[in-house]
Parts: sequence; structure tokens; C-alpha cells
Amino acid sequence: MSRPVLILDQHFRRVDELFSADTYAGLKELCTIVGGEDRPMPRDKLLEHLPDATFLIAARPTLSSDDLANAKRLKAVIEVAGAFHAGLDYQACFSRGIEVLSSVPGFRFAVAEMAFAMILSSARGLVREHEAFRTNTEAWLAEQEQTDFTVYGQNIGFIGYGQIARECHRLLKPFDPKVRAYDPWLDPTTWENQDVMLADLDRVLETSRILVIAAAPTAENHQLIDAQKIERLPKAALVVLISRAHVTDFRALVEAAERGRIRLATDVFDHEPLDLSDPIRQASNVVLSPHRAAAVKGGRQAIGDMIVHDINAVLTGNLHRQLKRADPKHLTDLVKGQDQIERGSI
Repeated sequence: MSRPVLILDQHFRRVDELFSADTYAGLKELCTIVGGEDRPMPRDKLLEHLPDATFLIAARPTLSSDDLANAKRLKAVIEVAGAFHAGLDYQACFSRGIEVLSSVPGFRFAVAEMAFAMILSSARGLVREHEAFRTNTEAWLAEQEQTDFTVYGQNIGFIGYGQIARECHRLLKPFDPKVRAYDPWLDPTTWENQDVMLADLDRVLETSRILVIAAAPTAENHQLIDAQKIERLPKAALVVLISRAHVTDFRALVEAAERGRIRLATDVFDHEPLDLSDPIRQASNVVLSPHRAAAVKGGRQAIGDMIVHDINAVLTGNLHRQLKRADPKHLTDLVKGQDQIERGSI
């Protein structure tokens, strides 16, 4: 019996960014790999091998219904950019029983760790006082204003309670927080997790000393957290933005931080890279990170582990997946949201 063929067109990702050496060796034991070079695969080469392929891994899978008609053996398409993009005929995949899987779950560890670090450093004022030392204005014990706060026992809210939010919540559990989440894709009538209360958006905003924005961008949640919603937060609430600026009125967040209404810690911005003259660089009450939550050595290799698991599962008939299956119910909204980001409509 011939080995399954896997087309690996992962560029702009590097192979060693996605796979540890051991994991990649495991992938090669499962499949005959076509590609796997740290450069774009020529389109004609992809189409040449598509009729024999059982799996396609690509940063941005781009296949029409006609392309898919020639892919008689294809069982799964796996994206490794971190979002469902336009360019793949999803309906043709669904009608032919081809699974479409996203690498999003593989980002959860590194991104949740960054959110956790932002929560602790912002709540305890570490960045503020570090910078104050540089100008001889640090506040010693007798001079300190009571601006810091403890994370222990705090009310923490999540906008979006998916993979990243759940991992961040797991990291926070030793602090015994009171957690509420707003996620319209979760059904409160069947919710059984006693550690988090599902609530409407206003309730989450009004009760959150710390608000973590972790929702995936969609067509429906563009600027969900706008200037009006920001005013519902408690005074000096800490807002941690770890998903996409798309979900917020980003400039309203910055303005609210500037006037002391909130604190803001963000790994993402409304335009990236940030202009050198952007006033947020000098804003007060902010902690800034240049979209690097997953940019840690080995931080994306969980994706490779999940890919190997799921490819083996497909080949052995195991129905469990570690990657995220495309859900026809939400897919159009996700693809449109990603398209808005890429067109600059954020």
C-alpha cells in the first residue's frame, strides 16, 4: 500500500517554526512530503501533486471547486496562518467530505502566557515603575499611591471564551478569580463549566476589574468594544487586548487610557507596524507589545504536534481532532472578519 502524500506549502511559516525535529520526523513516517521548503511553492507544482495528495498544509490554502474536483484522494486541508482565509472553496470541501482544519489551537499556550504576563505586570505596575527609575521618579514605599492592585480574588471578564481565553483562565486559577465571559457562540442553557459564568456583554463589562479581549475577529464583532462600552467598565479597569484590534474601537481605548479611565495592555494595534509618530508611543497607562505573543522560541511548535496527531487520527479513523474544525455555522463570519483585517478595515 502506497504512503499518503502530504503537500507542505507552509510559507510564510518556516518548517522549524511549526515542527520540532522529532515531530517533523514523525510526520515523515506518516506521509510522503512534497514541498516543505522555506519559500513559496510554485502554483503549478501544487496542482501537479494535488491529484495524489491526501493532505494539504498551507499558510493560505487556495483551491477552487475545479481544483478540488481533481483532488480525488484529499482528506484534509490544514491552514497554518492562524485564521480561515478567503481563497478556499469551503462549500466544495464540505460537500466532498474534505475536512478543513485551522492551526488556531496551537497558538493558545504562548498567547495565553503573554496575556497572563500582561495582567500581572500591569496590575502591579511593573512597567510603569521600571520606566520611572530611568527618570529618577520611582515611588518608594512611603511615597506610593495606591494604584497597584492584586489579581487574587478579582473579577475577571473574557470577551470570547475560546482556546486562548480558556488557557489564560487555567493559568489564573491559582489566584481564585471570579470569572465571567461573553461569547455569543456558547449556549448558556447547556453550559456546565462551574468555574466561569456566561453573561451578556454589559454584565461582563460592568463587573470586570480585568477585561481580557480574546475574541476571534468576525464580520459581526467589528468595534464591539466601542467608546460607549468602555464607559461601562469600572474606573481604572485593566483591559488586556490579545486577539485583534478589530474587536475594539482602538483609538477610543487609547483615549480612555490617556485620561486615566482605564489601563490598557495590548499586543495588537489598529495599524501594524505602528507609525513612528503614533501618539500611543507616548501614552500613559499603557503597556505595549509589538504583536509578539506567539513569537517565542518553540511557541508555534504546538501546531506541528497537533498536525501530526490529527493526520494520524484521519489515517486511523479516530474522530478526535486537536486542531479546529471549520464550522459551517460560523465560517462565513470568520472569513469576512479576516478579510476586513487584511483590507485594513480594522
